[in-house]
Amino acid sequence: MRLLLPALMLAAAPATARDPILSLPVDCTLGDDCFILQYADADPGRGAADYTCGPMSYDGHKGTDFAVPSFAAMAEGVDVIAAAPGVVRGQRDGMPDTGADDTPAELLTGRECGNGVVIDHGGGWETQYCHMKQGSITVEAGQRVPMGKVLGQIGFSGRTQYPHLHLAVREDGRVVDPFNTDELAVCGEDDGPEDDLWSDSPPYRGGGLVAVGVSPGVPEYDAIKAGREGVESLPPDAAALVAWGFAFGGQAGDALQITIKRPDGSTMVDGRQAVDRQQVLFFRAAGRRQPDGGWSPGEYDISVSHWRGDTLLDQRDTTVTVRE
Repeated sequence: MRLLLPALMLAAAPATARDPILSLPVDCTLGDDCFILQYADADPGRGAADYTCGPMSYDGHKGTDFAVPSFAAMAEGVDVIAAAPGVVRGQRDGMPDTGADDTPAELLTGRECGNGVVIDHGGGWETQYCHMKQGSITVEAGQRVPMGKVLGQIGFSGRTQYPHLHLAVREDGRVVDPFNTDELAVCGEDDGPEDDLWSDSPPYRGGGLVAVGVSPGVPEYDAIKAGREGVESLPPDAAALVAWGFAFGGQAGDALQITIKRPDGSTMVDGRQAVDRQQVLFFRAAGRRQPDGGWSPGEYDISVSHWRGDTLLDQRDTTVTVRE
């Protein structure tokens, strides 16, 4: 069912679809080494909704957030690229990669975007790229850039809680959702590419897994976000064998199912852990303490899946080897 969000009826005329055509603004593979964390807010009231009427947004959010799996991935470097050809209207560099909580308030005032670039595409269209890594900006104001030109790298500057690129698209100063230029929402589904600005429209994902791994104990959440958790092997005297899943887009009623199988194929752990509230990012873990006599050597199979009711959103598998 197509629904016109009421307050949007009073907005300016919908953007002309596919003008301009945009490529992905990040040099990564969605669903593999990056993911869309949040979309533009399509709810005209105090609530928030993405363009499918789903919860993958927050009140007043004016862009699309492309995130990396961890701070370690950010440190390795993920390029931000021009989504369309144009002229650089402005840029800012030099803000620290310390996020909203650890950046002095006086540095954030008027600089919530952090390090970033604005590109003028002509005809009133522009794109803005925010939260980029300090010292990574490669372009200058007035420079003409082609589609795909490296502008810098994903960072953690400005008002942000996690390393990502915030891409904003505007026409004559008005925010345009590149997934939904006609401002019509198809609740519960993506209505296809006919009304978006993408050359190859990214599929909608209402949640999923960022990473899975195994640790010798229940991991710290900050360590998972940092990318420091996860081992490929354990000694037979490891204190515990714990599998975990790091996920995004959690809704109340979701669950992560974690299964661990021993080298002989028997099931050691198999259970679902519920999500009791909406969470942008979250993790769950399950495992066992060291058994009497230590762990049996061999390969343990791990499976983590993200469920929304009876719907499987995502699944990832891995293994850990207990050494002789």
